[in-house]
Formats: sequence, C-alpha cells, structure tokens
Amino acid sequence: MNEPGVDVLMTQTTVQRRIDSGVVLDWGVAHYESFRDGLLGERNDAPFPCYFGIETEREGDGLYTFCSSMTDKNALLALGDTIVEYLDVYEDYSERAPLTVFFEPPEESLDESDYHESLWHILQFLHVHDPKPWPEGIPTDPDNERWEFCFSGEPMFPTCRAPFYEDRKSRYCPVGLEITFQPRSVFEGVTADTNAGQTAREVIQERLEEYDGVCPHANPGDWGVEGDREWA
Repeated sequence: MNEPGVDVLMTQTTVQRRIDSGVVLDWGVAHYESFRDGLLGERNDAPFPCYFGIETEREGDGLYTFCSSMTDKNALLALGDTIVEYLDVYEDYSERAPLTVFFEPPEESLDESDYHESLWHILQFLHVHDPKPWPEGIPTDPDNERWEFCFSGEPMFPTCRAPFYEDRKSRYCPVGLEITFQPRSVFEGVTADTNAGQTAREVIQERLEEYDGVCPHANPGDWGVEGDREWA
C-alpha cells in the first residue's frame, strides 16, 4: 500500500499528498475532488444519501486508486493486482474501507450505453483474469437473482458514478467513470432482513429523493431479497 505512482492502492492521506505534490494528473485531481465534494457537500439542502459513505470519507477510512484506461489490458491487469492487495488489507485498515477507482476519461464523448458497456467490460476483464476460482454457491449468470460480482474469491458490491447520471446527482460524476468496490462482508448486520438494515434503507431512500430532486428508482434492487437483481 502507498507504493510510488497513482495506479496503486492508496490511503486518503497519500492521495491528498500526491495531489498537492503534482503527482496526480489533472483528470485524477478533478475525479477525487468531485468524489469528495459529492460525499461531504449538500444538494437541495440535503446531505449525500449514504451516511456510511459520508462517515468513511470524513474519517479518512477509504482506499483509492487511479486507472489510466477503461480498456487497456495492462491498466486493467494493474487494477486487478490493486484489488487483490485491497482485499488482503482492508479488514485491518478500518471497519468499512471501500476501494474507489477513478478511471481516466476517454478523449471521445461517451453516452449511457457506452458507459454501461465499459463497466461490464471492466468487470468481465477482471473475471477472466481472476487469480482465484469463482466461489462455490454463487451463480455465474448475472441474470440470476443470487448472482453477485466476485473477485479473488470474494463476493463484492460494485457501484458506479458517471457523467450520464445528470438527473441523479448521487450517481453523477462530471469527469468520467468511477467504481467503488465493497466486499459483501462489510454489509453484515445491515442487510435487508435486519432492523438496522431496514432503518438504513429508509434513511437513504428519504435522503436520495431530496438530494437528487427526482423520484428514486421505481424498483431498486436489494441483494438477498427474492426476485431482486441488485445490479438492475
């Protein structure tokens, strides 16, 4: 962790230090500033919907990396190595330590379908080059309600922000694609079948409508709930 460069696993302090020293390129600086402002700022007098995310960024508990391409093989192989390292250290770093990946934006303008394709390309690339077998008991078909993305033997929950989410500011990043990976284990105790999980969902949904200024998705997926596809 915190090795030289920016395509490595870094703490918040290291990211900020490398931004200040000019090591992080302009696109990376814009990415991180957009991410941090989105989590710690307000919109429509409402805080960012996910209070877990707010606390993580405020306390400096997150981990980060920058990826120079959404398609280049070497860049994505390096990302895979970073995720493996992340999975080795996150439990010792903080109680909830997500990994946020900032991707260099392409020169050409992309629309929603392009970003959708890019996201699934990245996940599929990681799957093909996974150093460990897919966990037993988890379907490999994304259309199965029990499917979840896995890497290095760990079930994970990836979420993204991208430029096409202009009407849903909680998912909007004006710079380019951003993916946050969280191991499924960090959600223990706050799943949909727990009181804490139900309370968290109610608060987040209420904040979401205020923050975005539009109605929440009509059918938000929830892992573990029969019939739901979390990625849908």
